Order: sequence, then C-alpha cells, then structure tokens
Amino acid sequence: MSGRTSRRWIGVLCVALAASPRIAAAQDSLAAARELYTSAAYEDALAMLGRLRAEDVDVAEGKDVDVYRAFCLLALGKKADAERTIEALVSADASYRPSDADASPRLRAAFSEVRRRLLPALVQRQYAQAKAAFDRKNYQIASEEFSRTLDWLSDPDLGTAAAAPPLDDLRVLVTGFLDLSRQWAGPALRPSLLPPPPLEAPPLAAPPPNAALPAPTPPDPAPADPAPRDPLLVYTIASPNIVPPVAVRESLPPFRGRLPMPALGALEVVIDETGTVSSATMRTSVNPSYDKQILSATLGWRYKPAMLDGVPVKYRKTIAVSIIPEQ
Repeated sequence: MSGRTSRRWIGVLCVALAASPRIAAAQDSLAAARELYTSAAYEDALAMLGRLRAEDVDVAEGKDVDVYRAFCLLALGKKADAERTIEALVSADASYRPSDADASPRLRAAFSEVRRRLLPALVQRQYAQAKAAFDRKNYQIASEEFSRTLDWLSDPDLGTAAAAPPLDDLRVLVTGFLDLSRQWAGPALRPSLLPPPPLEAPPLAAPPPNAALPAPTPPDPAPADPAPRDPLLVYTIASPNIVPPVAVRESLPPFRGRLPMPALGALEVVIDETGTVSSATMRTSVNPSYDKQILSATLGWRYKPAMLDGVPVKYRKTIAVSIIPEQ
C-alpha cells in the first residue's frame, strides 16, 4: 500500500472514530435527559436536550428530543414555548399523541389542546395531498392518503369540528375518492351514488340448517308513549338512537357529456316524515348542468322515513355522487 493510500485510509478511519463517540454521547445525553426529567431536574434536562444536534440523532430519537423538550417546558410553566414545540410535533405527524405510560393527564391534555386547534387545517391539507395524487392518476398513493385522511377525520381530538364546515362534507368526498382509487373501473360514464360508510352494526348471520332454536323469550312490556318530537328538528346519522331512512327509489339521470377525469360531488337531501325529499342541495358541484338534473331527480326519490323510538322524523343525508369516465 502506497504512502498516499495509507494516509487516505487513516484519514477515513480517524473520521469514523471521531464520529462514533459523538453519536454514542448523543444517545447517552438523550437517556440522561430522560432521567433528569424523571427526577424533576427540568432545567438540566432542557439544557442537555438543547445540546443535542440534529445530525447526532435519528428521526425517532429526534421526535423524542422534542417530546421531552415539550414536557420540560410545560413542567417549568413555559406554556407558550411548550405549545410551539408541540405544534411542530403535531404538524410533522398529526397522528402523534403521547401514551398514558409516557405522560401525565396534564401533559396529554396539553397535546390534545394543540391537536384540536391544528387538526382541522391538517386534515384539509392531507385531503389536498390525496386529491393531488388522484389527479396524477397515482391511485395507489391516493388510496393510502385518502385512507389516512379518513383516520384523521375520526380522531377524537377533532371532536365536533368534524361535523361542522368545512369538514362536514369532507368524509363523503374522501370516501368516494377512496372507493374510486381502490376500485378503478367503469366501461362508460356512469353516475353512481356513494353513501357514507354505514355506522350501524352488521346484520346477524342466519343460523345453520337444523340448528336448535333458542327458547322464546317473554315479550317486553309495552313501551311508554314516546315524547313528542320537535317538527322542526332534523336528525342525522350522529343522532343517538336514530334509525336512518331506507331508500325505496333513489336513482340518478344518465350523464350525457364528456369529462377529462372523474368528477365527484356531494349532495345533501332532507327526507321528511313521509319519506319524500323536502329539500336538496349540491354541497359540492359535480358539473353545473348535471347538478340541476340531480336536484330535479331528487323530487321523485322515496324512502322509508328515519325513525326515532318508533316515530318518523326528518333526516339529513349526505351522498357522494361520482361520474367515472371510460378508461
């Protein structure tokens, strides 16, 4: 081996040997910072976390550094600084929340407060990413992104924001695009109705042939007369004890035209106590001229009305309407 080659390898070896103790020291510092936090030495733990450099830790450890930094800041009463750190964590990973084993109820509440504030915007951003992948015809990626959007829409920290504008129609749109992404098919332009995923329990399976029948149970006592219903109140799938309406006649007019890509819209109908559509609104347009045909068609739709404690009630239903061009 020549002298020049030897010097080159020695140089590489020196760099490797110099880097290893630094990485090991960083790992020790993270572990030490945890110990300091556990022993309530919050200032010392915060100082140690501040000395860690990004190149010294991997992605998972980097998240741990920020989590413990937020814990220390909260323990020291520096709420504004802690919230900025939590905001960065949640913005990078909206699904993250500290576990019961890692954080006290007070710390978990601080994370939930920030997540409630940020999730509506993050869900919309996630939907935009999924829709962009769909428009690029990258349906596998779009399916994963839409699925993640649905998960975030069900996050308990989102709370009532999921049922308020602008997120109230988003679940229907996401469900429709997810269906299109997973099952890309259709020999012709065909309008179809894509209802939201059912929330009711699945029907019980039929008993096998010759199975022993259970002994009859005595009838329940006659129910008391139901309380009078507010005739102006409109129920939804989220209303307790509601039995949604069942479609008897619900069909769309044929679409006559050409589209460069799939179109997906959201239709909202209010079904009255007789099972007829009392009002219909396109919450998201499919196509301006076709929207009018959809609204006209709803006048002839019929349902078994929604029921609450055995009494017919008004019900608001949101439906995704899709038009899939020929491939």
